[in-house]
Amino acid sequence: MTARTASIAVGSMAHRSPARHGQWRAAMTASASIRQTLRSHPTFRGLCAGGLAYFVGNAMQVMATSWLVVELTGSAILTALVQTAVFLPMFLLSLPAGVLADVTDRRRLLVASLLTQAALLALLTLLLMADVAGAAVLLLFTFLIGCCIAVLSPAWNSTVADSVPRDEMPQAITLVGIAYNSARALGPTLAGVVFAYAGSDWVFGIAVLSTLLTWQSIRRWPPQPHPPSRLPAERLWGGTLAALRYARHSQLILAQLLRTMAYSAAGSALWALLPVIGLQQLGTGAAGFGALIGCLGVGAVITGLVVNRARVRLGLELLVHAGCVVFAAAMAIAAWSQWRTPVYLALVAGGGAWMAVMSTFNTATQTSAPPWVRSRAAALHALSALGAFAFGSAFWGVVSSAFGLQAALTLATLAMLAGMLLARPFPLRMGQQQDVTPAAPWEDLFVADEPAPQAGPVAVEIAYRIRTDDAAAFLDALTAMRAPRRRDGATFWRIYRDLGDPSRYCERFIVTSWADYLHQRSRATLADQELEARVRAFVPTGEAISMQHYIAER
Repeated sequence: MTARTASIAVGSMAHRSPARHGQWRAAMTASASIRQTLRSHPTFRGLCAGGLAYFVGNAMQVMATSWLVVELTGSAILTALVQTAVFLPMFLLSLPAGVLADVTDRRRLLVASLLTQAALLALLTLLLMADVAGAAVLLLFTFLIGCCIAVLSPAWNSTVADSVPRDEMPQAITLVGIAYNSARALGPTLAGVVFAYAGSDWVFGIAVLSTLLTWQSIRRWPPQPHPPSRLPAERLWGGTLAALRYARHSQLILAQLLRTMAYSAAGSALWALLPVIGLQQLGTGAAGFGALIGCLGVGAVITGLVVNRARVRLGLELLVHAGCVVFAAAMAIAAWSQWRTPVYLALVAGGGAWMAVMSTFNTATQTSAPPWVRSRAAALHALSALGAFAFGSAFWGVVSSAFGLQAALTLATLAMLAGMLLARPFPLRMGQQQDVTPAAPWEDLFVADEPAPQAGPVAVEIAYRIRTDDAAAFLDALTAMRAPRRRDGATFWRIYRDLGDPSRYCERFIVTSWADYLHQRSRATLADQELEARVRAFVPTGEAISMQHYIAER
């Protein structure tokens, strides 16, 4: 599970207008107290406590699995594949899981996932006690447990987001990040001690207990039900396509996801190769390996306490660039230092950098997503971050086996620094309230014979008559409508000019089905309405804007 990670002007902090920049800083400063958020919302507090137990159990399980594999095989590739087995399910399942969280009962989804995970952990504990669990069995169970985590993560993240007001969401995300990284500090350290003095089966037994505690927290503080809707329910495949289409045509979301992917792919080298660093370079045992992971977690927790203020003071891009440089330096030190103290200190700094950058990406993504796609936005963030992490872990394991640990980490350091070049084509920005607030359509929908929900495709034609002198400015304004139309459901969009009347233009777009068109109408935001108002301002007084709907005949 990941910590949960809003939009008319486009650009980084450096590209903001002074007025918009000031509004953003004021909004962030007004709700800057994470302590107040934790104290004021008991449901959020209870979910955080359950999440902390869950994170600790998962961290213990992953640490014990990694160390068992490196002890059993001594293979850098197989050790790195533990991280792949943990995070590959996120790549495969997080988006369908996000659709399920948006359109089905989240409580039932969470309960089923947690109980299945607890059963898998209990079975693995029994296999370890019987001494019949080799590296292949460990990797298989790690993958299956990762599937459970992937299925429940979007539902849990949106449940946490719904437990606080939107203006306190950055603080809530930071608090979940602190809990997650506290678990990364505490879990491996605790697992290392338990592993050394009681055996690996006890580590997995504690993970079973932590999963059951999280299940109990969901029973006590269940997620809010989805608001009732008269629209046809989205299906799994259609909902998945809707999420991908939204990310592709939302410039803000796309920039954040690509930046997350690049950062996670490069940074995965340190996480994946940490057992090899501990065993081969520093000569540590299981407890020492737990301390290495603990250093990353300690740095993340310390940074989590101040990251909101740093984000307001420095701006998004400067904070992310600083985090990239610090984490790159941590990887370089871990690659070449033979002494434990510099590596420990570098890992504390690296953990802080990881927390600052990933929480910034996460917050920017989640605050930019309207309610209808919020769980899917969380899933897309997880897909970008952990999918890149899974493939990156396997890649860096292969590089380490072929060319050595130092070569792999040095190459990852250079990749991390090169990723900073993405800031110019894909700048970061927090979304605004109007970007996620639904708006009523301009016109009521009147059709003589309403089609069945699955009927389609549906073609929509909107005709405008303007002054010919305004043609260039009108086309610029109307072209801006392409992104929201495509983002919310259109598979095709184009502007046409009437050859018989140069003052008349038609906007035409196609939606897959009548149900998808109804959903598209309901997804328009206040920001979209502002864009459409600019278009309508070119229509002279007295001229009507006509809208026609066509259904495909088979």
